[in-house]
Amino acid sequence: MFVSGTSNTVFAIDAADRKVVWNHTFTTFAVPKEEPFYLCPNTPNATPVIDKERHVIYTIAVDGRVYGLDLAAGTVKFGPFAFIPAFAKAWSLNLHDHVLYTTTSQACGGDRSGLYAMRVSDPMHVEWDELLVRKGFGAGMWLRGGTVIGRDGTIYASTGDGLFDPNAGDYSNTYLAASPDLSHVKDYFAPSNWRDLNKRDLDLPSGGLLEFEYKGREVLAGAGKESVIYLLDGKSLGGDTHGQALYASPVLANEDRALEEKGIWGSPAVWIENNQQTWVYFSVWGRLAKTAPPFPITNGDTPHGSILAFKVRNSASGKPTLEPGWISTDMNLPDAPAVSNGVLYALATGENPRQDHVLGIIQYKSTEEWKRNLLTTAERSAGTHPAVLKALDARTGKLLYQSGDAMKTWVHFTGLAVAAGRVFAVDHESRLYCFGLRGRKGF
Repeated sequence: MFVSGTSNTVFAIDAADRKVVWNHTFTTFAVPKEEPFYLCPNTPNATPVIDKERHVIYTIAVDGRVYGLDLAAGTVKFGPFAFIPAFAKAWSLNLHDHVLYTTTSQACGGDRSGLYAMRVSDPMHVEWDELLVRKGFGAGMWLRGGTVIGRDGTIYASTGDGLFDPNAGDYSNTYLAASPDLSHVKDYFAPSNWRDLNKRDLDLPSGGLLEFEYKGREVLAGAGKESVIYLLDGKSLGGDTHGQALYASPVLANEDRALEEKGIWGSPAVWIENNQQTWVYFSVWGRLAKTAPPFPITNGDTPHGSILAFKVRNSASGKPTLEPGWISTDMNLPDAPAVSNGVLYALATGENPRQDHVLGIIQYKSTEEWKRNLLTTAERSAGTHPAVLKALDARTGKLLYQSGDAMKTWVHFTGLAVAAGRVFAVDHESRLYCFGLRGRKGF
C-alpha cells in the first residue's frame, strides 16, 4: 500500500504485516504566503498514481514539484520537476499514454484554476503544459478523482463557481473537454440554470465525473451540489448549443439548495453486471428531495445520506437514461463508492459538513470577511463521529457488512482502495485500516 501524507512524505506499507517498507520525505525551501487553513492547508493533496510499466509512483510535493519514486525502494527515478505552483491545491493524479494529469482549485498558493499535464516518457526532456480556465476568478476543478480520460485521450473535467465567458477563457460551472496536450478546449456543456448554480455556489465538481461506454457510445456521468445527474455524450458534450445533455435527472436531494451539508458529494462509480447491465452509483448527503423518483428497493429512512443506484437504459429516442434501482440504508454522509466483484464499498464519513458560522452567505466584501465566516479546523472537528465502512450488494443494495466501531475517527475527502481481496481506508488521524469480507469468494 502506498500512502501520501500531509507531512510531505510518501509511505510504502506491506499490506500483509503492516510494516513500513520505506518512506520518502521531500525537502522544500519554499515558504507559503499565507497561514494554512483547511481549504488551503499548505500540504500535499493530490492522490499519487502508479506507473506499472516503469515501476514508479508519481506524486506532487508541497512545493509543486513532481517526483517519481521507485516502487520497491522509494528512491527518486524521475524529477523533481516543477509542475504546479508551490502550495497549490492539486487533485488526484492520472496517467495516460505517458502523460501525467492533475487539476487545481481554490487559488491556494496564488494558483489559477486549471488543468496541468507533464509527459514523463523521457526524464531528460520533460514536456509540460497547462490549460487555465480562469481569467477572472473561481472555476476550481476540485474533482475528487481528478481528470477523466476518454477513449481517444480527450481530457474531461468539471469546474466550480466563477465567471463564464468562453470567448475570454472563463468556464465556470461547466463540463469541459480538452485536447490531450491541453492546447485548447474542444467542447463544453453548461446547464441551462448556470446563473442560478453560480449565484448559489452549487458547484458541479462536488459529485465528481466518470466515463463509461454504453451501446457503442462514450458517456460521461456527473453531478454537483444541486443533485441533478447529467449524462453527456463524450463526442459532443452539449450539442450545438452547449446546453443539451443526453439525460438530466430531476433534483434528487438538497431541496434547500444549500451550498454545504447536503447534495451529491464524492465521485460516482460504475459497474457492468455480467458484461450486460450497466449500473451507476452516486453518494447523497441528507434526505432525498420530493422530486426524486421512486426506487423499487429501499432500506428505511435516510435522513443523513445514502448511496443511490441506477440502471442505465436506452430511452425511446435511443439515448441513455437512468432507471432507479435501489437506495442504501441510512449513511452518515457517505463518500465516493467503489465496486469490485459485485460488491459496493462506501464509507459513512461521520464528518462535520458545516463550513460557515453564518450559513447561506454567497457574496463577501473581501477575502478576509469570507475567511472570518469559515469554521476553524478545530470547530469542524467538533461534532464528528467515527467513520463506518459498509459493503453492499451492488445489485440489490443489501447490507453485507459494516465495520461498526473499528474505525476510530472520521474521514474527509479520502478514498477507498480495493485490491487482493481487501479494502483499505485511512481516517482523519492517519490510521490505515484493512478490511475483508469473510465467507464471500474473492474477499
